[in-house]
Amino acid sequence: MIVPELRPWRAARAHVVRAAGAVRPRLARAARAAEPRFARFTRATAPRPARVTRTQTWQYTAGAATAGLALAAGVVTAAGPWDSTGQRTAERDRAVALERTGGVDHGRGSGGSGTTSGAPRPAPSADSVLAGLGDGSGGVPGGAKAAPTAEALADVLGPLLDDPALGTHRGAAVVDLTTGKRLYGRGADTALTPASTIKIATAVAALTALGPDHRLTTRTALEADTGELVLVGGGDPTLTARKDARGLASLRTLAEKTAAALKKRDVRKVTLSYDTTLYAGTETHPIGVNENLARVTALMADEARTDDSTSGPAPRVPDPAADAARAFAGFLKRHGVTASPPGPSKATDRAGTLATVSSPPLASLVERMLTNSDNDIAEALARHTALATGEAAGFDGVSAAVPARLRQLGLPVRGARFHDGSGLDRTDRITADLLTALLAKAADPDRPELRPVLTGLPVAGFTGTLTSRYPDGAAGLVRAKTGTLTGVNTLAGTMVTEEGRLLGFAFLASETTDAWSAQTALDHLATALASGSA
Repeated sequence: MIVPELRPWRAARAHVVRAAGAVRPRLARAARAAEPRFARFTRATAPRPARVTRTQTWQYTAGAATAGLALAAGVVTAAGPWDSTGQRTAERDRAVALERTGGVDHGRGSGGSGTTSGAPRPAPSADSVLAGLGDGSGGVPGGAKAAPTAEALADVLGPLLDDPALGTHRGAAVVDLTTGKRLYGRGADTALTPASTIKIATAVAALTALGPDHRLTTRTALEADTGELVLVGGGDPTLTARKDARGLASLRTLAEKTAAALKKRDVRKVTLSYDTTLYAGTETHPIGVNENLARVTALMADEARTDDSTSGPAPRVPDPAADAARAFAGFLKRHGVTASPPGPSKATDRAGTLATVSSPPLASLVERMLTNSDNDIAEALARHTALATGEAAGFDGVSAAVPARLRQLGLPVRGARFHDGSGLDRTDRITADLLTALLAKAADPDRPELRPVLTGLPVAGFTGTLTSRYPDGAAGLVRAKTGTLTGVNTLAGTMVTEEGRLLGFAFLASETTDAWSAQTALDHLATALASGSA
């Protein structure tokens, strides 16, 4: 059963450094306040790798709250937003107004508060994702300590990586995101099954191919010769039929606009069809029918979910395109246009577009995909990457297009295999080196278009797939993408250490036998980095 050689760059811009210097006293106070607890954590973890820390969460996150406020209100405000709905803007607003947890999709989760029973209230904001980047000389804001040495990291991470819970094969890598230098590696060039951490690669490839402002458009077209109305799928899995579109492309709005255009032509009755030919090949993922994703088709509404959920596993309709077309016909009727029962077709070059609706920008889709580990968005973005690369928009095209885009960025793709965009395919392979290289590329000041890869990462103890993790560890400090399949557990992301360094990490474990124990062991590794134990 399925459960859901880097290069140095210039460091962050001078205005970011000045802002970080201004807020450093507050960050230092927070670090001093938390230091005794970090020390207790070090004593607890170093001798006994399998032990889980028991520091009270509210004590640990107090530092995160203060640091988050300072960094969000200083660095974030100085640097400005990354895109029109940017994470930086959201974190700044949160720090000032204390109303949101930050980020386009970094909400409190479907459960309301986004916290587990007995857990503290969320800190006002997690640390700014680029807070540890330094000045052009390779230093860090305010003269923070040097990055941890390979020896120090080996002393701390080595015993933790020996935990039997991590199975028979594991890979690990840690990089300094200010310099791009790898600080630590163990099996870092061994290609292992990545599970959902492959979505980091999907995100980088899609943003490289399409850009952060690209939108996915669904349209209606009227055939001039026959009068046939065609609903043309644009490969937007977030197209919604719900009354409250919440900023997504609305099938209802498309119907309203289409009906208005038809009435101008004095058309009140149409033969309706739908076009899914944007995508190629099979619609069925190699895992078969599974609640973790719908059939991969260019036309669907609400990810073909049969319930009110917006993330996570859910039952899906057997034919998403037909279901969306039937819903569209119903909406047309409400606006005085009667449609025949819809069937599959293909819009010709002669068909004139009547109306369009478009998704949020790709930057927002990437954030949503990563925060919620959304498989449907991942498969869609992989196919759009294939199209932009000149490949067919199917699984084979994805396999060629994603590594091609990563090679274009100079990333180490040797040994990697991409058979899908979501990581649900167990034959996918990726290395810890590649995962950390992807994170480093996303942190490169010369690559602002890739920043949503970092802003979309779930925040430990706060958002997405990390909402209920790190209750006694690095809540609010670690941002990471999770990956879980039967016998596979992975984690890759970033954190600002107690010393003020921004690190990227990747930990992969295969042939694990206890998912919970393996997950705990991975969280233990990330916490050791975040606590400054190294």
